[in-house]
Amino acid sequence: MIARSSAKVNSSTAPALPQQIAALERMLGVRLFDRDTRGARLTAAGAAFLPSARSVLEQREKAISSVRGGLHLAFLESTANYMLPPIVRAVRARFPDASLTTHNVPIAALVEGLRDGRFDAAFTRPPLVPDLATREVVTEPVCVVLPTGHPLATRPSLRLPDLAGEDWVFTPRSSWPPWHEKYDRDFAAAGFTPRVAQRAAGVPNLLGLVAAGVGITWLAQSARSIRRAAGSSSCPWRANRR
Repeated sequence: MIARSSAKVNSSTAPALPQQIAALERMLGVRLFDRDTRGARLTAAGAAFLPSARSVLEQREKAISSVRGGLHLAFLESTANYMLPPIVRAVRARFPDASLTTHNVPIAALVEGLRDGRFDAAFTRPPLVPDLATREVVTEPVCVVLPTGHPLATRPSLRLPDLAGEDWVFTPRSSWPPWHEKYDRDFAAAGFTPRVAQRAAGVPNLLGLVAAGVGITWLAQSARSIRRAAGSSSCPWRANRR
């Protein structure tokens, strides 16, 4: 790949690139490439230098994007339905000349995009991870989602211990371990381990499983608007667990 790339660039810019590489090698005091008639290959020093060089180029591209007014905002899939419209309106009102791109992504992709600089900011739900700076912009209640006709569906509110005997449906643990670790702590504080009947990716699938009678789940209140599954209802979950 390096040889083909170098040959292609050389055909249009020769000898600029070889001269730049030679100047860089002189500055570093090491040889970055082994060259022969077949092209160029990274030396051990070149391979060690490559990650840092890529990081510099990525930072350069990020700086150029910032100067040009580009802004990339990521939204957790289950928050975009209600958070994206007011956020976009506010950004456009304050920065009318900015080029705004929004991304609806799963939590793992959202965190990865923040870390590697693809996203400038993101809107999601806690808990996140210690290396990301966060600011709370809205709070909302957690609701237990039950099948219509469930004996507990008529209760004005529920505590987690009230649900100890129920079957549950959750997203896969691999979807975002920090969430599931928090669930584990919440259930442990309530004095029981949930009986997991099935796991499914995404809020719509969880709502469908609840409507089908497979089990119950809990969601942030706003997540219900993603899809109102016929055959399911919700009940506020009290913060006090016992």
